[in-house]
Amino acid sequence: MARWSENQCVRQNLALTPENQRLVLGRALNLIRFPLMTVEEFAMGPAQSQILTDREVVQLFLYFTVNPKPHVGFLDIPRCCMTGKEVTLSVCRFQKIESRWGYSGTSDRIRFVVDRRIFVVGFGLYGSIHAPQEFDVNIQLIHTVSGRVLGDNDTSFSCDGTQMTFRVMFMEPIEILPNTNYTASATLRGPDSHYGTRGLAKVSVDTPSEGKITFQFFNGIGNNNGTCVQDGQIPEIVFYGLAPSSSKSNGFTVDIPPFAEE
Repeated sequence: MARWSENQCVRQNLALTPENQRLVLGRALNLIRFPLMTVEEFAMGPAQSQILTDREVVQLFLYFTVNPKPHVGFLDIPRCCMTGKEVTLSVCRFQKIESRWGYSGTSDRIRFVVDRRIFVVGFGLYGSIHAPQEFDVNIQLIHTVSGRVLGDNDTSFSCDGTQMTFRVMFMEPIEILPNTNYTASATLRGPDSHYGTRGLAKVSVDTPSEGKITFQFFNGIGNNNGTCVQDGQIPEIVFYGLAPSSSKSNGFTVDIPPFAEE
């Protein structure tokens, strides 16, 4: 931002001042995704550039540090495409797979909370217990308290009759804030499928750059086609964190509740 605006000022024979840098940036300034930076990145760069107004700097620092977050005049939604720097991870909440989970139009839902900021990009779902089949599915990610739908996609996936999971993705990554309750929802249309059992209420995922990220799972409210913490669909949540600084291998550790102990 700063370097480009400096070059534009030189090219247009304008004095190199913060006001002129802001002038040449024009509406593009509001398309810069300052809210997706870490507070350290923002403090060391844009906050000191003098291109932003004092009010904008204060609003952005508040955005980084308080909940609910104030409105800022800058994009806070990640780009639809991944940059290639993200490491996509998944959390699996089941220890065993069984057969015959049916569908009648009711959504399978599970609630979850994480202890770090992440971006959810999709779910892993179980496929047919029979030969290769295709499922139609609507996936949603919902802010549980407000009921606001943060992501929604009508899609389909093909499966091969095995017990593996099959990924269905949102159109763009969805920001998930720490210690906030969300609901993962999948409405499937297709034949009977595999399902997970011996579910875990708490799972920690090792990440390359942020240590462990811990997920806690809770039963959804109402009828969720039978899906709950212990059994059901939506075995995996696919996500990424911030850009990694190393290439450590991925893995996960689990805390096994009493009902799942051998």
